[in-house]
Amino acid sequence: MMHRILKLAACLAPAVFFAGCATQKAPYDYTAFKAAKPRSILVLPPLNNSPEVKAGNSVYAQVTYPLAEAGYYVLPVAVVGETFKQNGLTSAADIHAVDIKKLDEIFGADAALYVTISNYGATYTVINSVVVVSVNAKLVDIKTGNVLWTGAASASNNEGGNSGGGGLVGALVAAAVKQIINNVSDTSHPVAGVANARLLTAGQANGILYGPRSEHYLKQ
Repeated sequence: MMHRILKLAACLAPAVFFAGCATQKAPYDYTAFKAAKPRSILVLPPLNNSPEVKAGNSVYAQVTYPLAEAGYYVLPVAVVGETFKQNGLTSAADIHAVDIKKLDEIFGADAALYVTISNYGATYTVINSVVVVSVNAKLVDIKTGNVLWTGAASASNNEGGNSGGGGLVGALVAAAVKQIINNVSDTSHPVAGVANARLLTAGQANGILYGPRSEHYLKQ
């Protein structure tokens, strides 16, 4: 059994090495974004493509802060959610399918942010248990339907790696204990906050631009 595990690790090592050699992304084209000059943002309930049912509420609850810090007025998510509910829309998929002109008519914001969750929760591997949250988003001009910006980000609770001792047996025990902790507590929620911050913090390479309420607005 030990021989098979070590053989598998040896086979996976080259794949891990090459996966880490990511190519540098080209600078994002902000022409449409700068022309639109959005001041207010309507954030739609996230589309949850993960198996975790609470992922949508967790990400949605933490999306306002980085956008507000970036200099935008963000429509309160509780009010937005209740408005959709009063109009018979409770599914994120149905809400994302609403015509952009209808969103303009109801909310009157300058732009709408569509967020999708691809990963949320713990995954168990041979020697570790890791909580991963991955999100992507697109910002759309509500008046024209033009896409102003797109981005993606991920975060995990194991980004520092596993530095514990005890060899392979110790790593297996640590992974089992970590998996139990991840399952009985909401360890994904703070990780989702980090992923949101990485996705929506302004001023980073290819990130969202600063809004008009930011002191950096005229300097970008």
